[in-house]
Amino acid sequence: MDQDNQLYGPQPDVAGAAGHPDAPPRMGFFTDTSVCIGCKACEVACKEWNAVPEDGLELTGMSYDNTQGLGADTWRHVAFIEQRKPVGVQEPGAGHEDVDVFEAARGLGAPAGEISPVAPDGRTELRWLMSSDVCKHCTHAACLDVCPTGSLFRTEFGTVVVQEDICNGCGYCVPACPYGVIDQRKGDGRAWKCTLCYDRLGVGMEPACAKACPTDSIQFGPLEELRDRAAARVARLHAAGETDARLYGASPDDGVGGDGAFFLLLDEPEVYGLPPDPVVTTRDLPAMWRHAAVAALSLAAMAAASFARRPR
Repeated sequence: MDQDNQLYGPQPDVAGAAGHPDAPPRMGFFTDTSVCIGCKACEVACKEWNAVPEDGLELTGMSYDNTQGLGADTWRHVAFIEQRKPVGVQEPGAGHEDVDVFEAARGLGAPAGEISPVAPDGRTELRWLMSSDVCKHCTHAACLDVCPTGSLFRTEFGTVVVQEDICNGCGYCVPACPYGVIDQRKGDGRAWKCTLCYDRLGVGMEPACAKACPTDSIQFGPLEELRDRAAARVARLHAAGETDARLYGASPDDGVGGDGAFFLLLDEPEVYGLPPDPVVTTRDLPAMWRHAAVAALSLAAMAAASFARRPR
């Protein structure tokens, strides 16, 4: 069982608890959605490097998103969310000044008194939230806990990887994931998900998605350094007036012990299709087994008593 039989709560050394005593620092992703431009370069890079099959590219009918969600054939998914509200303050990239992109666009040359091409009906309250979603590589990974074959394992970098050659397609990991990330491939039956480019990490390279991101929305590195960097980024956004900015999945005290891939969001998690308070689904297994054992003993005692009272 994952985490040295610990099913929930903070775990400062996930790799060590999984049997890697001399492991390097835990590695992960920090996805800063405030600078995501929705280019989907991360999706393309992930597919190319990992030979992930094409998945149909079907529009949802509600946005320009053409991959819809994470799955066996989509290990990175860029969500597009349209909102009728003020755009607030966003930065075009790390190290740049805060800028209101609509205000900047209004100054691109529309003569006074004419309709702006940015807001032809006079409204400027539309904003797009864009976010590149991925497997969270949880501190307490329920998918790993329920796998009967050992196909899922914890790497020395603290990430969670599926070994496809020993996956038997049982599918137990699919409902176990509190984020709905892992899935079985059609026509294959085996489970597939992001590996955080384990093969690249082993030779000192960063994951393909982070390498391809043109705005540094996807940042890769030691998890503790990323958490410090993310906290500073939130503080800057708050100071600039973006008071809705918050971190998601960064706290070791949350229901999964903190995520190896966490996010800076500009709205509630539900807006991005993320569960507001995810909890590792195997957390209550010990209590459930205890209750089941008590129930079984009670039934056995009742059966023994009924036989003892039977007339001879």
